[in-house]
Amino acid sequence: MFIHLYNSSVVMKKTLVLFFVFSFAVGCVSSPLGRKQLIIVSDEQMDQMGSMGFDEMKTKIPKARDQRLVNYVNCVVNPLTKVVGGNWEVVVFQEKSANAFALPGGKIGVHTGILEAAKTDAQLAAVVGHEVGHVLAKHGAERVSQTLAAQGGLEILDKILTGKSNGNKREAIMAGIGLGIQYGILLPWGRTQESEADVIGLDLMSQAGFDPHQSVELWKNMASLGGGQPPEWLSTHPSNETRINNLQAKIPEYLPKYQQAVNRGLHPRCAF
Repeated sequence: MFIHLYNSSVVMKKTLVLFFVFSFAVGCVSSPLGRKQLIIVSDEQMDQMGSMGFDEMKTKIPKARDQRLVNYVNCVVNPLTKVVGGNWEVVVFQEKSANAFALPGGKIGVHTGILEAAKTDAQLAAVVGHEVGHVLAKHGAERVSQTLAAQGGLEILDKILTGKSNGNKREAIMAGIGLGIQYGILLPWGRTQESEADVIGLDLMSQAGFDPHQSVELWKNMASLGGGQPPEWLSTHPSNETRINNLQAKIPEYLPKYQQAVNRGLHPRCAF
């Protein structure tokens, strides 16, 4: 009976601590678009996890050997990272899935399969801009924080970063930054985070001199690839139609930035 009461007390204390942490974080942290966020992990911790995950991926997925393709991807990515600032490591992976990703710590991965949907340089810029948008909005930190709050403590993260955690807990946390154990397959982000990343990506590509209208064409191409997309209310991603409608509504807001970039001579012409 004493043990039961003691454990209940410990659980209550942890719950209260998490409640106050949650309240503080939500009141003080906002995404670039103004949405309140729960974030209880540091940028340094996220950077470390991003680097760990990226290094793991580089050992499991072969890099593209076509130097023309690698040069093309860098031609698209460099103007975007110049807008963002900082140092970014870019790797093109020889992988047929239509994916790209960005991770905390300045890591960008592009799968060769994404070129089936991103048929122009501006469309690829929309993809990469979207993924960098996840990093800028700290969506990974938000997901990790939610997972840690649900599991009851930051000590789990400390064990992961020192290599002492078990596989299941490590997988749960690494999933928060968009990584799974098997080849770093990206896990679904929430619809709100996806929509935020779409808008941030639109901003980045416009500032870099890529036509923002091409973001809509990208998602039309993605829709044409098929794949049996589930109803939006059953999915963590917005439907292609919702994305297209949201982007079309936002494009007029970012056209002036695109025009300003073009007027300054920022109009990348990347070809493969």
